[in-house]
Amino acid sequence: MQSVSTGYAMESMGERHHAGLLRLALGHLALDAAVLMRDDGGAWRLCACLGLGAEDRAWLERPGGLPDDGAAALAARWAFRHLCPLRSADGLPLGQLWLLGERPRELDAPQAEALAEYAGLAAALLELECGAERTRITERRLALAVEGSGTGIWDRHVPSGVIHYSSGWKALLGYAEDEIGERIEESYARVHPDDLAYVRATMEAHFAGQTAAYEVEHRIRRKDGSYMWVCSRGKVVERDEQGRALRMLGTTTDITAQRVLAEKLRQNLELLTDLTNEIPGMVFQYRRLPDGSARFPYVSAGSREIYGMAPEELADGPTERIRAIIHDEDMPRYLAALEASARTLVPWELEYRVQLPEQGVRWRQGHAHPRRQADGSVLWHGFITDITERKRIEAELQVLATTDFLTQLPNRRCFMHQLQAELGRVQRGGERSAAVLMCDLDHFKAINDRWGHAVGDLALRHFADVLAGLVRRSDCVGRMGGEEFAVLLSDASRDNAVAFAQRLQEHLAQTPLLHAGERIPLTLSIGVADMLAGDATAEAVLSRSDLALYRAKQAGRNRIEYL
Repeated sequence: MQSVSTGYAMESMGERHHAGLLRLALGHLALDAAVLMRDDGGAWRLCACLGLGAEDRAWLERPGGLPDDGAAALAARWAFRHLCPLRSADGLPLGQLWLLGERPRELDAPQAEALAEYAGLAAALLELECGAERTRITERRLALAVEGSGTGIWDRHVPSGVIHYSSGWKALLGYAEDEIGERIEESYARVHPDDLAYVRATMEAHFAGQTAAYEVEHRIRRKDGSYMWVCSRGKVVERDEQGRALRMLGTTTDITAQRVLAEKLRQNLELLTDLTNEIPGMVFQYRRLPDGSARFPYVSAGSREIYGMAPEELADGPTERIRAIIHDEDMPRYLAALEASARTLVPWELEYRVQLPEQGVRWRQGHAHPRRQADGSVLWHGFITDITERKRIEAELQVLATTDFLTQLPNRRCFMHQLQAELGRVQRGGERSAAVLMCDLDHFKAINDRWGHAVGDLALRHFADVLAGLVRRSDCVGRMGGEEFAVLLSDASRDNAVAFAQRLQEHLAQTPLLHAGERIPLTLSIGVADMLAGDATAEAVLSRSDLALYRAKQAGRNRIEYL
């Protein structure tokens, strides 16, 4: 009898799941040894093994796996041996499952069916592991892209005042890797004196939980002593039990060439948990019989998280309880996807919502491989995960990608998209007309110089509110950068556009900015241009309105010019 390697010393959660699957298979089939190997692009890697001696295990743990002659020698020592190739849903090789016995035997039909099911679960485990590795590669590429985009990354430990900078951050200011300290006091010393109070106040407000994120535009001193404009964004990612900030992550972006608010930093958040170390969600077997009835032969403990029910409530029980919690709007898609998978034996893949008594509406993602059984039933092996957080992040990122952080108006990218779409409608519509207005707050620098950047930001938000309150639902406004805003008036003639510009100036004059009991009057220069069917691009329309704006400012400001 060979010595047994139990696999209990394995460190990762993924390896324990592998070993657990092998133990189930050996116990169910009354065999003596099992091996799970993964195919890493032609090089074999041992995932788990049970029942092998130390010498055989050493062969399997060699880099690249067991050579062909070694595999033949290993197999020859067992009277019963069965190799199950494991493949992904699209037919790519994933690995192999070996089952070995000391006595010759033949598997009966139920045992052969069970063996196929264990192979299906093993393939699902390996496919999850491959997916997690692809996610890590994607994240690494994203990190490299950020490093090469002119954006530096910083990681601040708030209590100690230590702040770590990426190599890209240091290069942004002209420093070599070892030429910059890690104390927050040194970081503040590089901020322009006129901006320091504003930067500190904004940071402290975020520490206190008064803002969802930290974002400021300020000047910072380079190594050569000159100053550059940057946009610094960040967020507290860890707090103690009292809510005090512990750790903050952020970025610094050079905006000297064009001082505009860029898209808010898309934080590199993991959308998928590490499925290798810890399989999330619910692993299951689902069987649908020829008469249409269905059961869950196996359900993992994750059913409590996914469906709010214990495994024993679902295993071998009716499936009506699951359908009762599927969101009404998603039920048709849920049933259609299941029917298509049963009919064509394509994998069942679906994102859908469930309504749980304690959790409310949650998003779920299901993935399962079907297999036709001898009795005509269909058996799925799969898993369901919670993707609620991912859906929330996707929705937030969509907003961040199209919204100006300060004014909550559409940003330049979003506005230009709407402008291009309107140009297409004008070009197709024949008689359809539209107008574009470029607006610039007069003497905005003087406001910043006199009252500070915080009041300057208030002025921008105040004007954004005034502007948004005057446009129609069919119109579009956007912040183009700094104190410049653009308006797209759909189905508007020249007279309509000029009249709107006049109303905008009048309304702004009648609603001055109030700060600390003081009225701060705001005036506006506006350039107006018609959108023409002959315009090649949206930029052409915008350029004409921008030229009209320039003429308005050259003529003394607080004017409307038409081009």
